[in-house]
Formats: sequence, structure tokens, C-alpha cells
Amino acid sequence: MTHSSARRRGLPPPPAAEAVPGQGAGAGPYDYARFSRLAGPLTEPGPEEPGVPYRVRYRSLLGAGKHRVRTALLLAGAPLVSLGLLVWLMQPQHWVHRPGVSAWERAADLVMLISLGLLEGFRLVNVASNAHATLMARDPIPVVAAPGSRVALLTSFVPGKEPLAMVRATLQGARAVRHRGRVDVWLLDEGNTRAARQLCRELGVRHFSRKNVVKWNQPSGPFRARTKHGNYNAWLDRHGHAYDFMAGVDTDHVPLPEFLERMLGYFRDPDVAFVVGPQVYGNCTSALARACESQQFLFHALIQRAGNAYRAPMFVGTNNCVRIGALKQVGGLYDSITEDMATGMEIHRHRNPATGQRWRSVYTPDVLAVGEGPATWSDFFNQQLRWSRGTYETLGRQFPRAVRSLAPGRVLNYALMIAYYPLTAVNWALGGLSCLLFLGLGASGLHIETQVWLMLYSDAAALQIGLYLWNRRHNVSPHEPQGSSGAAGMALSALAAPLYARSLTAALLRRKAGFVVTAKGETASPDTWRTFATHLGWASLFAGCLLAAPLLGHLHIAMCLWAALALVIALAPPLLWRLGARTAAAAPDRSVPPHPTAAAAAAVPAPP
Repeated sequence: MTHSSARRRGLPPPPAAEAVPGQGAGAGPYDYARFSRLAGPLTEPGPEEPGVPYRVRYRSLLGAGKHRVRTALLLAGAPLVSLGLLVWLMQPQHWVHRPGVSAWERAADLVMLISLGLLEGFRLVNVASNAHATLMARDPIPVVAAPGSRVALLTSFVPGKEPLAMVRATLQGARAVRHRGRVDVWLLDEGNTRAARQLCRELGVRHFSRKNVVKWNQPSGPFRARTKHGNYNAWLDRHGHAYDFMAGVDTDHVPLPEFLERMLGYFRDPDVAFVVGPQVYGNCTSALARACESQQFLFHALIQRAGNAYRAPMFVGTNNCVRIGALKQVGGLYDSITEDMATGMEIHRHRNPATGQRWRSVYTPDVLAVGEGPATWSDFFNQQLRWSRGTYETLGRQFPRAVRSLAPGRVLNYALMIAYYPLTAVNWALGGLSCLLFLGLGASGLHIETQVWLMLYSDAAALQIGLYLWNRRHNVSPHEPQGSSGAAGMALSALAAPLYARSLTAALLRRKAGFVVTAKGETASPDTWRTFATHLGWASLFAGCLLAAPLLGHLHIAMCLWAALALVIALAPPLLWRLGARTAAAAPDRSVPPHPTAAAAAAVPAPP
């Protein structure tokens, strides 16, 4: 959209695409002020036709950028070349037919053929998903919030998992949040500890605990014990009637003063059920935490923005604001280890009883809270296992119902979002199976020229990476330097693949999964060799295949390259852990300062 067309339609001009990533001048180490306004300046909603409710308006990210021809070529070329590779690869003349072999060898060849086809097919889905998100990404037009609404700003506390100093910084940040109406800050204390109650009295924060209340501590359901959703639902049951909106931040996320100002305006649209913002990590002294934030680039910078096109971005629990009436309509937060995604899908399946329209949601790219990412491999692995397992549960329990009750665009949007974990898991498992069958047993599903395959695969991979790098201009992280490639995030996604396969296996076997709070700060879980058991097991498989291949005469450059790459992926986490441990032991002892937002929040005096 050009600036002139935006003025003709009554919209503010879009921010310059070049101004999104990077750091601002004169704003300290990280320009949170500018990144909290990525969606543009706050505007008045403007006069509406009598009887016509206000609707959130959006601008396309494609219209806000330059080089549209280059973008169009990438959008078309990346999926088309991947599709061409798949079609060429699976031509019948490339199928292996070995006369005189046993039935089990023919079966192994067939499994190899199917596995290779699925591997390329899943990669095509991934490329098409990224191209779709690039095409559909939208930013909402921010509007000034209606005054006078009653808001509860909540955060929870699990003693032993979250340091009280971290809770203090979050509550101080919450007390500084601005809103032209009633705002009550609440601490939802699972332990009902004296220290937490004293902190609340000191800061002028309200305290709530469900401890020892049988009704709010059930083995399953909305009041499930020792879960985040059970804690929030207990508060909702006791105090929700007194408020219009419930805003929430995780204990490790310090809200910025603009938190409510930039979220509440979208609720002028009566069918908006919730608004969510991006998740960024401020503990930038940790290389792992920096990589974790970079890993989430595609989701928070692109996929969630594509959800705006269907008025259905995913509910994210780290920082959000939800209409209490909509939340109560679906029975509160959903009983799942990823309660946020499950709750959002449940809300999108329902209609606003006041208007008869489907509930909508809004994703704002504005950075409105800064949190703390996993600083140890143990906590990162636990986080990834929980997120992937929750996605598998949603895929099996909720998505079939959603298909029948959601509009086709929303079904597509959710399908592409939740496909990432299962496709990555199956891809990893099929890669291991293919290596075992070929390098270990000599099975071969395809007979192709290696040079042609390498040429086509390189072209497809280059376009896929090119599309990723092109979209980096939409990065919403204030912590990554301008022009950064996101290589650390891509690498970390690859290193997590064995975990997704493990989680999928547990889901298929119906093993019970409990809610695990990601430990933070001084309570972070220490790493041991047992932390990397999954990766070391896969490393043994790929190393064995590479050792057996020359002895058995089953050599093929493509399969050997894949096995070697998979071996590097499997060994990288424990090797990086040991390297980091040695570096830390050799370095002088220094205390790690809190991340900049927490330090800034601690210095802000609480309002009277």
C-alpha cells in the first residue's frame, strides 16, 4: 500500500520496511520504545456508520515493502522448484526394480521409495507454508482504546521454579502499565507463600492462591492441579466477574508501559476475543537464549501475521489480553499442556452471542513485554517437548472438530501452524529409517543420477533459504542486530528435530504427559549427560550406519551426506554443552545482570 492510497482510505501510512529490524539510535542497547510501535502510531477509530460496529483494519506487509518483483519471484519460485524436484524424483523410471531378490528386500525398497517421497513432500509443504505466510501477512492498524474498561493484569508464580526477584520485576513493570480505566495487578501464587504475600503488600498488588481449595485442585479439567490453566481458571471463577478484560504475562515477562494502550484498542471491534503480541527474550547474555528467540522468528514475525488475514492468529500465553466474556463462554483456559493454543482454537470455534459472528483475534507485532528464554539445554528441551506434545494433542483431540466448525481459511491457517512439529518429527524419523535401510541393509527405492539430484536439490534449497532470508526484514526482535541472517535460529530448529520425534512417539503410544514449568533464572535446571540421551541415541544409529556402509559395500554419496549431517545434528547439543561448560569454568566469576527491561522496570516507581 502506498502512502497516498493509505491517506485516501483513511489509514495511517505504513512504517518503512527498512525500519523494522535492528537497533535504534540513542535508545540504549535495545530500542524497546520503537519496537513497541511496529504496527504504527495509535489512531482514532474514526466515525462509523450508525448501527455498524467498528472493525479492526489491516495493512499488507507486501504493500509496505520494496522490490515486489523479487518477492513475487521468490514466492512463486521456491514452491514450484520444490514441486518440480518432487515430481522428477518420483517418476516411475527412477524406481528400483531388483530381480531375484527376496520379498523382504522388495519390501525394504518400497519403504525406501515411500520414505524419500514423503521427505520431499513434507519439505514442499514447509516451503509452501512459508510462501503462504509471506503472501498473507497483515499488520493491524492500532487505535486508541476506549476509556473506562476494567482490566485485571495477571501473572502467576510457582515457588521453586521462578525466583521471587523475577516476580518482583514483572510486578513492578505491571504496576507501571498505562490505561485510562481501572487496572488491578494480580499475582496468582500456587504456593500461597508468605514471601509472595509480603511482596504483594509492598508493591500494592493483589494476591490470589487456590492452594488447599479442593474445588480448584482437580486431577483433570479446567481446575487441574499444578497447571497454569488451572491456576488462571481458579482466579477467573473467583474474580473474573469484576472485570471486562484479563491481560496476562508469564512470570518471566516484564510488560512495557504501553502494554495495555497498544492492545486494548482492538477490542473496540465487538467480535475480537483476544489480542496477542510477540515473544522476545531479554536475557541476551545467554547464547542459547539468543538462539531460542531467533528460532521463533518465522512464527512471530510471519506466521502469526498471516493469521491476521483470517482474523485468527494463535493465542499465545506469554503476553496477551482476552475478553473475559469470550473466555468464560468456552469454559476458561483449555485443559492441555499447551493451554494457550488449545484455548484459542476453542474460542475460534464459537460465536459471539451478542452479534452472531465468529470470535476473532488479533496479533500485533508490537513488542510489549520482554521475557527470559531457556538458558540451559535441559530447560530448552523440556520447553520443546511440551510445545510439540501439546500440538500433537491438539491435532488429535481438537482439530477434527475445528475442521467441521471453522471457515476454510481458518482451517488452512491452523493446519499450516500445527503441521510444523509432526512434519519435522516424521522427517527426522524417515531420514533415520532411510539411512538404516540403505547403508545398513542395502535397500534402495530410487535410482537417479547423483549430479542431477544434487543440482536440483541445491536449487530448491537455495530458494527456500532465500525466501527465509528475504522475510528477515520483518523481524520483530529488538535483540538481533540489523541484517542478521537468523542462522542460529535455523540451526537450533534442526537440533530440536530428535525431540519432536521423541514427543510424537510418546503421543502415539499415549504416554502420559505432565505440565512442566520451564525453570528460569537461578532455578534453571542443570545439564547432565542424561539431558542428551535422545540425541546420543540417534548419534549411535547414524554413526553405526556410516561405519557399516563401506564394510557392506552400500555406499551412495547422497545417503552418506545425509547420515553425516544427521550425525552432526545429533552430536551438536552435547558438544556445545561441554564447550560452554569449559569456557565458563575458565572465565572469571561474574554475576549475570538482569535483562535490560527487568532492570528498567525495577527502577520505575509504582503509581499511587
